[in-house]
Amino acid sequence: MALSGTVLKTSSIFRRRLFQPHITGPVSLHVRTVYERDYRRPGQAPDTRWPWQKIRFDFSKGVDGVKKHFGLLKAEFMERWTGPEGRPLVVHMLEQTRVLWEFRGPESLNQWVVTSDREIGGRSEAYVKLGRNNSTCMLYGSLCSAPPRDGETRYSGYCTMRSKQPRASFDRKKHFDWSSFNTLYLRIRGDGRPWMVNVSAETYFSHQRDDMYSYFLYTRGGPYWQDVKIPFSKFFLSSRGRVQDDQHPLWLDKVNTIGFTLGDKADGPFQLEIDFIAVCNDRAHTEEFAYELYKRNPEV
Repeated sequence: MALSGTVLKTSSIFRRRLFQPHITGPVSLHVRTVYERDYRRPGQAPDTRWPWQKIRFDFSKGVDGVKKHFGLLKAEFMERWTGPEGRPLVVHMLEQTRVLWEFRGPESLNQWVVTSDREIGGRSEAYVKLGRNNSTCMLYGSLCSAPPRDGETRYSGYCTMRSKQPRASFDRKKHFDWSSFNTLYLRIRGDGRPWMVNVSAETYFSHQRDDMYSYFLYTRGGPYWQDVKIPFSKFFLSSRGRVQDDQHPLWLDKVNTIGFTLGDKADGPFQLEIDFIAVCNDRAHTEEFAYELYKRNPEV
């Protein structure tokens, strides 16, 4: 009884200190115990603000947001009448190739996010712009594999371009449905460097949010365009850069994003020009999954 009373007294004191702070003095709270904190680079002070303190309240911005989301909701209702993604049902069933991203104007670059190891204190630089005649995407920059001098980071040297998560009305997650296709189709022009193509899909559990399906993209270099077809059965599962033992095929009906990562440890300038990104249905490819499927503890 004495032990239970001590535990109840301690928990009540903790709740009172956490949710009922004293008015007469500053209170230091451990924000990590309340909500999960975002990643911060080593040596940087943590952001102890509450989530609602990071929101900028603006009436005009709220009105624009309401107009935007109701417009998206109207488009969703109209697609129900016409067909998937606004296409007639017959066209959707007989579709062999679907172009997902074309770079034909400045608004097409708003669908992508470019990052590098500068977020952790590195020296790599990555930029994106429109190519000649505003008809291609040019990803360029400089790679530097020297780690930052913070005493904690051991490896560095990467640049990434990743598509944004598509959103439906009222910021609901929207997924790409590629279940009718089996191959990723790219038209690129590189400088001879090897890139990593990353595809992320929706997961059931929160600890799987870092799961990524990857495959290598080898560029030839030179002035000529290169048509690349990568079957989805060749993509392997990795998490935080580590290839997983338990491999399983990519869920093509719930694809979130696609990205390109450079980390070949060859310091110097790089360049990758992309004409379009599409998916196609290659009838000659019948492979379901290229890697071995096994159980770590097989049933007897």
